[in-house]
Amino acid sequence: MKSVLMVAEKPSLATSIAKILSHGNFKSRKSACPACQVHEYAGRFNRSEAFFKMTSVCGHVFSLDFQSRYNNWDAVDPIELFDAETEKKEANPKLHMVKFLQQEARGVDYLVLWLDCDKEGENICYEVIDSVGSFMKHTSGSQNVFRAKFSAITDKDIRQAMETLGTPNFNEARSVDARQELDLRIGCAFTRFQTRYFQGKYGDLDSSIISYGPCQTPTLGFCVERHDQIQSFKPESYWLVAVKVSVGSFGSQTVSLEWDRVRLFDREAVQMFVSRVKESKTAKVLSVQQKEKTKARPIALNTVEMLRTASSGLGIGPQHTMMLAERLYVQGYISYPRTETTHYPENFDLKGALRQLSGQSSWAPTVKDLLSGNMQTPKKGHDAGDHPPITPLRAATETELGGDAWRLYRYIVDHFIATLSRDCRYVMTTATVDVNGELFSCSGKSVTEPGYTAVMTWQAIPSDERMPDVKKGDTLNVADVKLVERQTSPPDYLTESELITLMEKHGIGTDASIPVHINNICERNYVSIASGRRLIPTTLGIVLVHGYQKIDPDLVLPTMRSAVEEQLNLICHGKADFDSVLRHTLDIFTRKFRYFVEYVTSLDELFEVSFTKLSETGKPLSKCGICRHYMKLVTAKPTRLHCKTCDKTYRLPQNGAIKLYKELKCPLDEFELVLWTTGTRGKTAPVCPNCYNYPPFPAMSKDSTCSMCTHPTCKHSMTAHKVGACWECPSGDLVLDPTSGPKWKIACNKCNVLIHLCENAFRVSKSSTPCDECSSFYLVDVDFNKTNTPLSGGETRYQGCIFCDPVLNPLVQLHHAARQHPMYHRGRGRGRRRGRGRGHRGP
Repeated sequence: MKSVLMVAEKPSLATSIAKILSHGNFKSRKSACPACQVHEYAGRFNRSEAFFKMTSVCGHVFSLDFQSRYNNWDAVDPIELFDAETEKKEANPKLHMVKFLQQEARGVDYLVLWLDCDKEGENICYEVIDSVGSFMKHTSGSQNVFRAKFSAITDKDIRQAMETLGTPNFNEARSVDARQELDLRIGCAFTRFQTRYFQGKYGDLDSSIISYGPCQTPTLGFCVERHDQIQSFKPESYWLVAVKVSVGSFGSQTVSLEWDRVRLFDREAVQMFVSRVKESKTAKVLSVQQKEKTKARPIALNTVEMLRTASSGLGIGPQHTMMLAERLYVQGYISYPRTETTHYPENFDLKGALRQLSGQSSWAPTVKDLLSGNMQTPKKGHDAGDHPPITPLRAATETELGGDAWRLYRYIVDHFIATLSRDCRYVMTTATVDVNGELFSCSGKSVTEPGYTAVMTWQAIPSDERMPDVKKGDTLNVADVKLVERQTSPPDYLTESELITLMEKHGIGTDASIPVHINNICERNYVSIASGRRLIPTTLGIVLVHGYQKIDPDLVLPTMRSAVEEQLNLICHGKADFDSVLRHTLDIFTRKFRYFVEYVTSLDELFEVSFTKLSETGKPLSKCGICRHYMKLVTAKPTRLHCKTCDKTYRLPQNGAIKLYKELKCPLDEFELVLWTTGTRGKTAPVCPNCYNYPPFPAMSKDSTCSMCTHPTCKHSMTAHKVGACWECPSGDLVLDPTSGPKWKIACNKCNVLIHLCENAFRVSKSSTPCDECSSFYLVDVDFNKTNTPLSGGETRYQGCIFCDPVLNPLVQLHHAARQHPMYHRGRGRGRRRGRGRGHRGP
């Protein structure tokens, strides 16, 4: 029997596909990858009996990175990164994805790839092929790698994809490789240079890195351009004549008229017209014109329009919208959410899609009406040749989805139904009114057929826009005449919706990456999101863009990235050579980088007037071990210590609180220690600022806290407090936290394993005696409080192993980890006897 390995892009997708193709008759088992299962079933492939294994990856298998010797920011000149050797590394080593794929591929006859059907999906196809190719069986002259093309997780689409298997698109995969390499080299070179240059001089930038990105920076440029328009705007006063007339029975309704001259910037001239109008107490209706108009129904939904509407109409950011859409797609509620197409394929079963919604009460009446013969032919949109438009695939309820997922799903359904509904029709009525020789007008709209706006109610014409009942020749009473002064107003800050439109227009990013770029400029503290999803540039964002414009405007203009995207598309269509495009683009940016470095002082001039120098920032905290003066703690990202006397800066652990550690000093360098407390895991660790930046021992890596220090005698080091090796990460050690009392903790110095023990004990310390039974773990000494000691006879001192000892083991709680350590289970399950080395009362 032939064997077939099938690989999807996400675990949930693999489960859905296996269920469809096996008719629900499959068995699942665990695998070498903790995130992925393997679903097995028997079937037919290439007209023969076959055994299928369906599994998945978790996004990209590999990520592109520089070789390790280029990762030291202090030792590598950023210009070297334009030519530095790169390599593919596992995107998430903890998943053991490559090893897992190779195990499952060993000896299989065929590989079927079910990755998402876009350029990134094609790239992942070849990542899987590269991982497993040499482990499969090979038959000379026969094809053994296939590609499934699908746009929806439905029985029909999946089975059709299985019957029409093709091959992966190498050119599309290579275009992604080119984009990854360009973004890596260009982004890292500029980012490293900027970060080191400016964070070494200024202390209140409040951003962990000063990043540059070929797409990210033009995206920021749009936001700053609008900010500049607002700041440079000079309001002008203008005046107009505001007239109100009474209409209806006994003047029961007051209507405001629009002046035909609209506005004038000459106050005296407008005052003259006001005086003339005030001379008359009546107004005459010269004409009433009616015109039938149409409000066109929307074209089919693509990704960009979904992102725009979600931001402006639902208040959901682009990044979150894509996450919700992908979840709805994997669950089978909507079709593939990454598409540029706004035209339904000719063979698209529109009625079938509508019938899927007929059982949902929210849309049942409308769907029934459309299916009874009122369904309209959708308007012709743009066919990008990638995927069909985003459509609903099956009905759902608010209870099933809930929250933002339901709101997004409801919008997608409303939009789909609207594309098949009639246009909205209304009558526009305009009355021209004469007031003592000056012409005014009023207008209103009356809906004759709501059409699609019955579903997309937010686009419906409000009832208060109806025209008052007036006829030609009517005489109306003038109720009020005013001279109104107003001022021209600047444009508002860009909204996410408007920014998405600009990015699409100028070719910045793709439908999949646009949300990522917007999210990046928010996370880097370049813009902040205000009410209405408006993007307001921060001082840092403004200074960066203005600096780029002073040195080299191409660095921030969208034209540069648009040109690169055109070259990448040529690779995608097989019309350009990968190496040629890469060399040409990198040559341009290498020269721009050298020019930027030479004239970076132009940008620095802007930083000087906007930010505070590092030496003037922060508050004194701990003493420098070199000059014995106090160093200042700079809390703006990244957190660091700066010695003004030595003019040196010391990096500190991030994402937590830093305070002085009892004025204790490191015995190696006399630097005062600080105490780092993580904000999320509640772990604490002493840190020597000098050792953290310049490891004193070969076995220590940079960014090592005292809980990782191998000093043999220092009372703060790992040696003094190590209880044993961590069982959940290969290089971590379990270290007692001497500062954690009375809520005593042992924590891994590498991963997030956290052990709580002997709460409210007076003192807990590591002994020098190893446990006989655990062998690799040390006993701990515990001094209990007299009021709550678990020992008989009121004893307070005890020594034992936290995993084996019957007294201490019940006082242990394991957090942030799967309880996999065998001694943990054995200690819980064994009898309550005390054995040699397992525990005893202290003297």
